[in-house]
Amino acid sequence: MARQRLGQHFLADLECREQIARAIGVSRHSIGGVRAGGENSCWIEIGAGHGEMTEPLAASGAPVYAVELDAALIAGLRRLAKEYPNLSVVADDILELDLAAIAAGRRMRIYGNLPYYITSPILQRLFAAADLIEEIHIVIQREVASRLAAAPGSSDYGYLSVLTQYFSRPEIALEIPREAFTPPPEVESALVTLRFPGARARLSIPQEKNFFDFVKLCFAKKRKTLVNNLRTLAAPVAVRDALEALQLRPDARAEQLSVAQLAALHERLREQPV
Repeated sequence: MARQRLGQHFLADLECREQIARAIGVSRHSIGGVRAGGENSCWIEIGAGHGEMTEPLAASGAPVYAVELDAALIAGLRRLAKEYPNLSVVADDILELDLAAIAAGRRMRIYGNLPYYITSPILQRLFAAADLIEEIHIVIQREVASRLAAAPGSSDYGYLSVLTQYFSRPEIALEIPREAFTPPPEVESALVTLRFPGARARLSIPQEKNFFDFVKLCFAKKRKTLVNNLRTLAAPVAVRDALEALQLRPDARAEQLSVAQLAALHERLREQPV
């Protein structure tokens, strides 16, 4: 039985499981077979459930750490672990785990069927370990998937888009109908692949927390211009001058700027007086 308080929707459809396995490179039926992660990599699965995707992950031969918070599901996962010596069951909350300690020096490949209500906190937790991550594959709400991959200028582009695209290169790999889950969620879902690194590799931002605080301020009121949203940070004339120097319109809004343009604006304004 799914626990509503944990946001559980188990991936019951066998065809969808195979499509996901192919997309993330752990299906025996993929072109070229299972994609090896190398001796210095491991899989971390978030929300292993009944083992719907745990078994194909473990069958790839790579070390797999199946993280599951629901105590009622742990026994079944441990029975599966007896069949796969490379599978370890981690009875814990992904938001509390020390990912670096689990990886133990290996690069991480992450798969998860994420509870929709905590997708953003989980992503932020993972991005904190970005230097250790090779790729992330997550099943999430389709609307949120669109936000992660949104381009500047689109209505879906916002703070979460900038955060995701700073650390990774997101791509919607597969759309998943609600009927594929038990119980069916009220929304459509999608598999999103995040490959590392993202724009971060091309930018030089010494204090990332300050940059993301700046981005939050830029998007504070999405319909307002940057001049208005940044009034608590810099004088309007300073913001206009910075925009002009970057060849941007004085009435530009945050949703119109790429990650690189936001980083450049942040750099020009960070020494400006309020």
